[in-house]
Amino acid sequence: MEYRVEDTELSQADDIPADYDAGKDFITLDAWKKARLVKLFFYNEVIPKLPIEEKFNLGVQIRKASVSITANISEGYGRYHYQEGIQFYRISRGSLYELKDHLLSCHDFDFINNDIFDKGISLIEDAKVKLNGYIKYVKVRKEKEGNKV
Repeated sequence: MEYRVEDTELSQADDIPADYDAGKDFITLDAWKKARLVKLFFYNEVIPKLPIEEKFNLGVQIRKASVSITANISEGYGRYHYQEGIQFYRISRGSLYELKDHLLSCHDFDFINNDIFDKGISLIEDAKVKLNGYIKYVKVRKEKEGNKV
């Protein structure tokens, strides 16, 4: 996928860092990729298993939390200041924990079997590890640059 700026005035904006790489975007982040797998897992393997009376209760909560994970990573990535980005990544992490609780509830209520539960826990834990690593990476960059951005 390639993006182009046709207006040369816009492409010379002063606030674009000199080391900006247009080929990198939030979709290149391993943390976002793992979060996307969690989102797709819940949409494809958990929500369809919910009984009809839960589709508009627990199902809505699961949808919101799973979409929130990737959305907050992408929004944080788009922020100019590191600290702003970190705050969005932490919100994303909170949504991962929320989904873990929803997964436990689904298992407790026998909406999902052990295989789906185990797969979900594994995906969530993988995503948490990657996201925590990315948060640490961003914090280190912030410190190295002396809190300038």
